[in-house]
Formats: sequence, structure tokens, C-alpha cells
Amino acid sequence: MHKEYQYIFIVLLLLITMPHSVLAQVQNQTETTEPDETAAPERVDVAPVADDSQIRDRLARILTATEWFENPQVEVNDGVVFLSGSTETGDYKRWAGDLARNTQDVTAVVNRIDILDPDIWDYQPAYTGLQELWRNIMSAIPFLIFGIVVLVIFWGISLLVAKGARAYLVNRQMNDLLQDIAARGIGIFVFLLGIYIVFHVADLTNVALTILGGTGLLGIVLGIAFRDITENFLASIFLSVQNPFHAGDHVEINNNIGYVQRLTIRATLLMTLDGNHLQIPNSIVYKSSILNYTSNPNQRFSFVIGIGYDASVTSAQDLATKIFEEHPAVLREPEPLVLVDKLAPSTINLMFYVWVDGSKHNVLKVKSSVLRQIKTAYLAEGVSMPDDARERIFLDGVTIQSRKETEASDKKKTVSRPVAEDSKLITKAEGQLESNDEEILEQARKSRSPEEGDDLLKPNK
Repeated sequence: MHKEYQYIFIVLLLLITMPHSVLAQVQNQTETTEPDETAAPERVDVAPVADDSQIRDRLARILTATEWFENPQVEVNDGVVFLSGSTETGDYKRWAGDLARNTQDVTAVVNRIDILDPDIWDYQPAYTGLQELWRNIMSAIPFLIFGIVVLVIFWGISLLVAKGARAYLVNRQMNDLLQDIAARGIGIFVFLLGIYIVFHVADLTNVALTILGGTGLLGIVLGIAFRDITENFLASIFLSVQNPFHAGDHVEINNNIGYVQRLTIRATLLMTLDGNHLQIPNSIVYKSSILNYTSNPNQRFSFVIGIGYDASVTSAQDLATKIFEEHPAVLREPEPLVLVDKLAPSTINLMFYVWVDGSKHNVLKVKSSVLRQIKTAYLAEGVSMPDDARERIFLDGVTIQSRKETEASDKKKTVSRPVAEDSKLITKAEGQLESNDEEILEQARKSRSPEEGDDLLKPNK
């Protein structure tokens, strides 16, 4: 939680130590300001009817009293005022002209006051600016202490609130990632409330709103610039909520088959059946079709065997059904099926559907064992399994044999007989038909994970 507040602290301290004049410009408030000392009065009354000498004396005394002018001189002729002398700034010159113009019975003003060129070695403006800056800093120290105390208090409160929120969400059995995001969000909201109080006390509410608005705009810009990263992060949240798979599940994602290892805020890590780590971005995982083989351990495989037209389809079905009933790895429920799939040009194709408990047995091993036994039983019972019909072209022609020659040739052919070893339920190559899931998962546990970061997956029970 500490990193979330560091940048906020820095911005707040800069705003607190900034001179009030600069803050006033940033805030751009529309409050009524104090009158400018150089603003001339609207009217100066001398007497009901003032003569030139009275106007001259009155203006000369005022200009001398301000101490803004060097050798100020005033001449009045028939209500026309002539001002002369020198001053340091143009504001003082304009002020003198406005003063004379607003004086009673003045008809016109000729302002001949000269503006003195500043001395290049005059350090008075810099000294004055430093004094003003020092006064602003000293006046800001009490508020700075107050702001730090308030922020520290709200920081502690935000940590306690975030910890309490996380404990509450754990009891609700929410996903770890969502727990962390929700707890951090609540803590940051409490801390921002403390910042708002500090700005409100400093009468800088508009500055706070400006900063928050700029932060929101910056978030939109960063979201567009890092669209893929944002998309993967949001996808990780959705996957954590929906839980389409757990750690160790055997899944197929975007035509990639493997065992789920980790889910981070960037990618989903699979251990393929070849023993390789595969990282798939969460955005692709979320938008892809996910086939989870572990969610239901019962898996079905199918295969096709073609028998000759001279063979009995019913006998072939009964032989296969008997093999399925006696095979220990083939499930009785759902029952295996042997159905006529197609009448091909040279064969009758039978489709076999077999169910296996994938958590106990390897589907490929069971399929190999079943195919071997069916082949042996069909050969033993004389169920023919001819090749598919093919068209062959003989460039040198075809020799036509008589019927007797053909029968003699057929007798010389060796009759296919079943091999005794093929009738075994389990061969050495097929092992014990057990599942290899645990072996692959153990290999994954021993290997180095290429995807670092917190794992967001629930363990597979």
C-alpha cells in the first residue's frame, strides 16, 4: 500500500510550499480582490468652484505625500493640469494622471512625468522577492505541519480500512486478485478523502479538482497507449472471477493443449504434453474457446474400423462389445457404442465410441489396447477387414487367368491368422494404462517457471 501514496505526498508538499500568489493564479478564483493601491480615486472635491491655484496646490501636496515621485511639479492653466517630474514605474505615472483627471474642475491633463530607467545593479527587486518568498514559506509552515499530521492519520486509517476490507473479503471467499484490488481501492479512497480535507482547509478545492481531473485524463491516455497491457490485466480479473480452470487442469486453449500452471495479471502458463512451457496472453485466453478435460474426468474417444461386405455386422458388433465389457479401463456408464457409420465402396465402416476415466487411465493407451484386441478378435473369428477400393492402371495390360488358375493361386496365398500376443489385455509398450497427468505435473513443479508474479489460480482439489 505504501507505493500508492508516495506520488500523492510529493504533489501535496509542492502545493503547500508554493507561494500563495502562484496558487491564486492556478486556482483562478473569482473572489473579490483588495483594491490596487495605484487605482486613482474617482473624484477629488476641493471646493464648490475651484480655481487653478487650489487645484495646483492640492495635487502637488498629494504627489509629494506619496513619496512615489521625484521633484513633482504641477501647473494648472484654465483647468488644464500639467504634470512633470519622474517616477520609477508606469503605474505611478498613470495613477498621477488619473488623480488629476478626477480632480474637481479639471478639464484636461498633460502628463509629462518621466519614468526612470532602473539601475542594472539594483538588487532591491530581488531582495524584495526573496523576502516575500521567505514570508510565504514561514506562513506556510503551520499549515504544512497540519497537512502532514492529517495525511499521516488518514494514511494509517487507510491501511487499517484496507486490512479490514481484505479480511472481510477473505471470509466471502472472493478471488485473491479481486480482494487485493478492492482492498487497495478502498484504502486509496480513504487517503484521498484526507487529501481533500487538507485542500479544503487551505481553500484550494479547485486545485485539488484540477489535479484529480488531470490524473483521470492521464489515466485515459495511458490506457490507450498501453491497451494490450490493460486488456490482459482486465482479462485476468474476469478469468479470476469466472474460474474456467484451476491449477493443474488439463485444458485446450486456442488449439494449445496442456496443464494449467499459473495465471498472472499478464498471461496464462501451460505445461504442454511435450514438457514445454507455453505462455498465452490473458486477452487471448478470455476470448478463446476453453476445453477443460479435468472438469469432467470421463473422456470419450472414437475410432473407425472397416469390415468386408461378406462379414456379419452383428457378429462384429458383439465381438467388440464383449471386449469392452471385459476391459477394466472401459467404463460401463456411459456405455460404449458400436454403430454402422458408413457403407464405403469396399467396406462397411463401424464407428466405436468408448468412455474412459481420464483421471485414472491414459486415453491413448486405452485406445491402443482396445484396437489391438478388436483386431485380434476379428482375425480369429474370420471377420474380414479389406483395404479401401483403389483404382490401379496397368500400362502393360492385364493377363487374364482361367478360373482354375485363379483358384490355384488363391490356395497358395497365406491365410491371415491372429497373433497370440495381440490378445493380451495390456502389453509392455502400453504400460499399465494409467494416466500420465501426475508425471507431467511433477515435471512442471521441478521446472523453472518463466512467468513470475502472483498466482491468481485456485489449486485443483
